[in-house]
Amino acid sequence: MLYYLFEYLERAYNFPGASLFGFITFRAAIAIIMSLAISTIWGKRIILYLQKKQLGESIRDLGLEGQVEKAGTPTMGGLIIILATLIPVFLLAKLENIYVILLIVTTLWMGAIGFMDDFLKIRKKNKEGLQGKFKIFGQVGLGIIVGATIFFHPGVTVKDEIANKPAQQEELVDSSTTEFSSEEKALTTTIPFVKNNEIDYSILVSWLGEDYVKYAWLLFIPIVIFIVTAVSNGANLTDGIDGLAAGSSAIIVLTLGIFAWVSGNIIFSDYLDVMYIPRSGEMVIFITAFVGALVGFLWYNTYPAQIFMGDTGSLTIGGIIAVIAIAIRKELLIPLLCGIFFMETLSVMLQVSWFKYTKKKTGEGRRIFLMSPLHHHYQKKGLHESKIVTRFWIIGILLAIITIVTLKVR
Repeated sequence: MLYYLFEYLERAYNFPGASLFGFITFRAAIAIIMSLAISTIWGKRIILYLQKKQLGESIRDLGLEGQVEKAGTPTMGGLIIILATLIPVFLLAKLENIYVILLIVTTLWMGAIGFMDDFLKIRKKNKEGLQGKFKIFGQVGLGIIVGATIFFHPGVTVKDEIANKPAQQEELVDSSTTEFSSEEKALTTTIPFVKNNEIDYSILVSWLGEDYVKYAWLLFIPIVIFIVTAVSNGANLTDGIDGLAAGSSAIIVLTLGIFAWVSGNIIFSDYLDVMYIPRSGEMVIFITAFVGALVGFLWYNTYPAQIFMGDTGSLTIGGIIAVIAIAIRKELLIPLLCGIFFMETLSVMLQVSWFKYTKKKTGEGRRIFLMSPLHHHYQKKGLHESKIVTRFWIIGILLAIITIVTLKVR
């Protein structure tokens, strides 16, 4: 709303300073400050409200140190993250931008699924919460919306680079220029650590005939569904100890923000040889607001936590990360950038699979880890949860740096 107001003031009255709102970097800076303020100042009021309504977490005794003391801590803290993200976005972003619309829909969609899960756990005293099949149904639904939008919407395009070399190569001064083709629909994505690092998903269905591009959605949408489901569940599994999910996610989202800014800037995308995606830079406003909300939430979520994000937060975080990565064509970097989520999910899959296999073979189930997800394994080994969280954050930062390095290392 403020963006449109100052745009009007600049156009109609040449209002001093109004032109600043035309710059993504300026609006991004305001967005992160605003979201930090909302999450820290209003976060306390939300915590007090949740305490008043007795919306506290019921804790199962898993034999972990300090676990029982957390019983009664308010949950649904994801509401703080959602509000602190959306308010700056509605005020500062271009709301007609298709990427911003997708991220707003993702936030509300996954937030609603997570809220229903938390509500059933607390109010209905149902520890299992929303049945798994309904969560999957919601994630699949979001995947269909995102995949179909990216495939069919005319505003989701890319521009390919056309290099024009001068006729006389002997000249000492290089007068070559870089031009871009007109916007075109394409399912191009980025392959990390490869020199010619772009591939079009539609090529994988070229066996369907001459009009194979029209049917590429049959492959692309299931891929999007898988990514959205995997990342949102990975974030959900990571949310097990104070500050782990929020801190790790802030690192991931900030890295994606760098990619989004580069991909949406024709100069830097050309310099770094990164795919130029018109209008994708507007996502930076959403991303910076989201980072500010996550960091502000950590004010109350670090050990000892005054509030838990619950599925309202973790499912929303995972969904947003997945959609941003898909939108900027960096989804193949997810296993690296979201390495913490990947390790947590893999530990659960290995634990369950090995237990079932050994029980079937020997009659007695065996475990690889003392407990899964992985952070509980280290708790069982006697490490304090604040130390586990800090070390996981450090690993997350290293993975983020390696991910950024993929811009040039090929």
